[in-house]
Amino acid sequence: MHLTAREERILVGEEGHGRQKAMELLVALGDIYRAKRLIPISSAQVSGASFKTIGDAGIKFLEDFSEQARVTVRASLNPLGMDVRRWKTMGVGSQFHAKQERIVRAYASLGVEPLYTCTPYLAGNRPRGGQHIAWAESSATVFANSYLGAMTNREGGPSALAAAIIGKTAEYGLHLAENRAPRVRIDIQEIPEGLAPLAGFLVGKIAGKRIPYLPGLRLTADQHKAFGAAMAATGAVSMYEFAAPGDRERVDTSLIEERVALPISELESLSDGLRGDDDWDLVAIGCPHCSRNEIKRMASYLKRRKPANSSDVWFCTSRNVYRSCPKEIGILRKFGKVLCDTCMVVAPIESMYKRTASDSGKAMVYLPTLGRQRASFRTTTALLEAISR
Repeated sequence: MHLTAREERILVGEEGHGRQKAMELLVALGDIYRAKRLIPISSAQVSGASFKTIGDAGIKFLEDFSEQARVTVRASLNPLGMDVRRWKTMGVGSQFHAKQERIVRAYASLGVEPLYTCTPYLAGNRPRGGQHIAWAESSATVFANSYLGAMTNREGGPSALAAAIIGKTAEYGLHLAENRAPRVRIDIQEIPEGLAPLAGFLVGKIAGKRIPYLPGLRLTADQHKAFGAAMAATGAVSMYEFAAPGDRERVDTSLIEERVALPISELESLSDGLRGDDDWDLVAIGCPHCSRNEIKRMASYLKRRKPANSSDVWFCTSRNVYRSCPKEIGILRKFGKVLCDTCMVVAPIESMYKRTASDSGKAMVYLPTLGRQRASFRTTTALLEAISR
């Protein structure tokens, strides 16, 4: 991989040990994927923020790194394992809190912006079409590539941090136009209300490592958020192409190698298969984090209803969204905990609950594994009906 004169100086340590280590990581990745050069990025989004996922070894890595380097482009952070203000209320123990606080301080020393969200594009870190970025959160990368038209690979936490420190990333994968062409066409007749997460769940399984093309896909931005998150959880690709009728010319379909029909019956069958039972300890909404519009819609539904008090409830969102709609947040708080900075996937949920219901296709993948939950899928409306009367 070709390096500029300054990049060579960074690599040999002339700008400090921290920047040298970051450059070494980027060069190693570039060599593995046969990148020709490093390219500038406009922003980074760093994962590896919850103590649950990185453990003591991750803390040591971050604390050592934070003494030697700082980010040089806008960089935001993924959800933590707790709400930094309401961690006691959500049931997090003091030992977990202490370890999580060390992670928070290390990232602060590195200059990473404390957005603590999987939806940075809803909290101020929103790239424009055509911009190169280095994002790590799987649901955010697929939204950035597919809906916003930015260009990023699904980075690991360390590589996203290294890119943020150097301000560049290796040019390979989805940073190259020729690698962004779809290879499989998936025709979906219709997506019933509330089942966009399950459509993404199935598309990810069908696509695998191939970029799918979904002609005529008609979803709102929030539905794209849920669809892409589930697709990235069941598949190994961080992008899909879609086009409304009359707009198909913009998509290069010359490399399509397979065409698959996805009928409504398969979505309904998956919904039945993931239904589980009706005995829940927790109802968890907000994976990915709820948008302002989603908060408003839920509050509008619940404002004339009363809590059913049948199980605990988490509404997860970013702190930026939380601050933007205080009236609606007040309504939701009558029905459960409105949590910022965290979610049901990266919180130590397994120490608090055993049976969780969610409207998230991504959560259906990670709750049974990472969270050790007996997970049940319901649409958002069905969950709101269950927690109210």
